[in-house]
Amino acid sequence: MIQKNFIKLYEESFTHNFDLPALSDYTSDISYTYGEAARQIARLHLLYEAAGVKRGDKIAVFGKNSSNWCVGFMSVITYGAVIVPVLADFKPAEAHTIITHSDSIMLLVDNQTMEGLSEAELKSVKNIISLDDFGILSAKPEAALKKAHNELDGLFEKKFPDGFSKEHIKYAEVDNSEVVEINYTSGTTGFSKGVVLSANSLAGNVDFAMRHMELNPGERMLALLPLAHVYGCAFDFLLPMAKGVHVTILGKLPATPVIIKAFSEIRPHLIMFVPIFFEKVYKKKLMPILQKGSMKVLTKIPGIKGLIYGKMRKSLIETFGGRFREAVLGGAALNAEVEDFLTKIKFPFTIGYGMTECGPLMSYEGFATTRKGSSGKILDVMELKIDSDKPYTVPGEILVKGENLMEGYYKNEEATKAAIDKDGWLCTGDLGVTDKDGFIYIKGRSKSMLLGPSGQNIYPEEIETKLCNLPYVGEAVVLMNNNHKLEALVYPDYDQVKADKVESELEAKMEENRKEVNNHLAAYESLLKIHIHEEEFEKTPKQSIKRFLYKLEE
Repeated sequence: MIQKNFIKLYEESFTHNFDLPALSDYTSDISYTYGEAARQIARLHLLYEAAGVKRGDKIAVFGKNSSNWCVGFMSVITYGAVIVPVLADFKPAEAHTIITHSDSIMLLVDNQTMEGLSEAELKSVKNIISLDDFGILSAKPEAALKKAHNELDGLFEKKFPDGFSKEHIKYAEVDNSEVVEINYTSGTTGFSKGVVLSANSLAGNVDFAMRHMELNPGERMLALLPLAHVYGCAFDFLLPMAKGVHVTILGKLPATPVIIKAFSEIRPHLIMFVPIFFEKVYKKKLMPILQKGSMKVLTKIPGIKGLIYGKMRKSLIETFGGRFREAVLGGAALNAEVEDFLTKIKFPFTIGYGMTECGPLMSYEGFATTRKGSSGKILDVMELKIDSDKPYTVPGEILVKGENLMEGYYKNEEATKAAIDKDGWLCTGDLGVTDKDGFIYIKGRSKSMLLGPSGQNIYPEEIETKLCNLPYVGEAVVLMNNNHKLEALVYPDYDQVKADKVESELEAKMEENRKEVNNHLAAYESLLKIHIHEEEFEKTPKQSIKRFLYKLEE
């Protein structure tokens, strides 16, 4: 059990950092100090009490990233209830199913999102509260809640007659063994399951990050990841809130220029993001420079190469605000070519590895000591095992257990038994190898691994990475046809296609790419054909392609 009590972390942080800025919306004037957030949390606790919410009851939160989303989340767990975050990208039908399946008795939702929902289909929900202004959205709210809401200012003044101060921040006594969250996954296999997370799992993540990622009170972060996903929730929200950091929330992820503008204005001290954004910056900003004939010559001269790489590193660091200590990438694999270049120029980045089932972190190592090609080292609160006779050289399924591990899947004992074996090891579904120091090298998903004609293991992600380094390729999915031959669906980089005016030559360019990539693949991995896919591939919140949606035409 993690020694630091999860809820106490926030009771102490809100008290000690009472006057410091806590949360701001990038696109609006909504902002909170830690004291103002604590005050709003106290007001919500009065409403929960009036509505008859008991310890352990489930409350769902559904809406776009915002400061109020964070306040709502924090108000639930500090009351002693269980939070059920619903990803903002979920369709109404899926949201209805999740909210009902979770037995949520209350819903916190922004007004726009609520327009797509049917209150009649939220069968377990008794009351609905707006994330826009914390007003009541229920068509027929319970009388006690309505009365408390109408008299809330008076109730608050009665409870705190001399005004609300840091001495009044006293949260529910929640043992780390107790459940605090049910997080529904949205993975590449297409089936959402309710991951039951204890306070210990979340404490394990936050405590580890507090010990290994430097952040100080009053410093800044830019929240870019979906907060309803455990990666964004743990490291763009829960970690900085425990440290007294000022978090600016970007909201719905906009175009790359807007993100870069936000970085330049906020100048965060720590960056948490997904690899695809760094890959876009590399491809659009750096690759055109590197491909110039003169640059290819200059980067082969040792002294000159160091100067060029130094300038590129400085330029890239300034792109992201100029004062961050480290960029932590997770949620998906980083393109090998991009990783190689970032390593060469000594850009301060590192790659972590996690799953919702571990709330989420399983491995991490700081950029100064991480190893190229790895996803960091197994956490000191976790154990690692590779299901292989030769775990250092032959890929096997990655198995983990320890403090961060989930309690199981909500109301799904069969899925829980399939995921966690009798000895307590979580079967991740990922394939990889390790080294003697516990660094993890991921090869691909066991569910996406393909068998070659002679039984060879083929990892489509590795081929896709090579394809995405070639001209005019935006995204790729490698699939196997009925004759055990590989073919690829490619969503072109249409910006590059239009810039180079090669629209009429696109199929010929893809055939050139097919021949080029096959030069770097084993015979059994070679591509028979590339098909142009006109639309961007559908992705999970972690920006992984939902592979299960795509098949080859027979």
